[in-house]
Amino acid sequence: VRADISQMEQVLMNLVVNARDAMPDGGEVKIETEAVEIQDAYESGRRGLKPGPYIRLTVTDTGTGMAPDTVGQIFEPFFTTKSHDKGTGLGLATVYGIVKQHGGSIWVYSEPGQGTMFSIYLPRTHHHPPEERIEERRTETASGTAGGTGTVLVVEDDANVRKLTCKLLARQGYEVIESESAEDAVQKAADFEGDIHILLTDVIMPRMKGPEVYRQIAEHRPDIRVLYMSGYTGQVLVRQGVGNTAAQFIQKPFSNKALIGKVNRLMQRS
Repeated sequence: VRADISQMEQVLMNLVVNARDAMPDGGEVKIETEAVEIQDAYESGRRGLKPGPYIRLTVTDTGTGMAPDTVGQIFEPFFTTKSHDKGTGLGLATVYGIVKQHGGSIWVYSEPGQGTMFSIYLPRTHHHPPEERIEERRTETASGTAGGTGTVLVVEDDANVRKLTCKLLARQGYEVIESESAEDAVQKAADFEGDIHILLTDVIMPRMKGPEVYRQIAEHRPDIRVLYMSGYTGQVLVRQGVGNTAAQFIQKPFSNKALIGKVNRLMQRS
């Protein structure tokens, strides 16, 4: 298929995170790809696709499942079945938008207690990328995930996300300062005697937002660079003073490769 790799990573991350949350007592997530042919008008109309060759990407879980009225709303922005502290209602809306941008369609089947299956149909292409583009991608991947040196201050009020993020960075060779709140981050930045090269901060936190944390720390450390992370998108972030640019923002949930690639590139500019 012709697809943006980072966007397809986002699709998979969002679907798998939802599957995990639907299985609090454990279960199975199955990811499958298959070449299919949409032929007749009924099947084409049912999935909103023109007849032709497609790749079907299926993500299935054995979780709690959903009732029909819930299934009918899941792609609406800000609709969520999770508690306020666990979901923004933007994950599946983002998935839907990405699939549509790629000329595809997404279909969901679910029953209460029987799990959920998401099927994504993307137009199949017989064109292959030029060999030089493949080699370029290999080079990008290698440079984006190489080991790093430098110090990163991580500010995240979600303990699970914070600890996993710190572990990933430390594994890559970075010195990591872990901070559980905005106020704690400002204090640790003031107390730390060495250089802090990057501030990796959540955008929306209690009492102080990410951009304010950056402004306060940058008063005493003007060379520090910032990388914002958030599960929110679009105008929500703009209102918080964050420009959603590739250089300074990463969408949660993110892959290991995406995080390390962003940090490495920022560190090279430090």
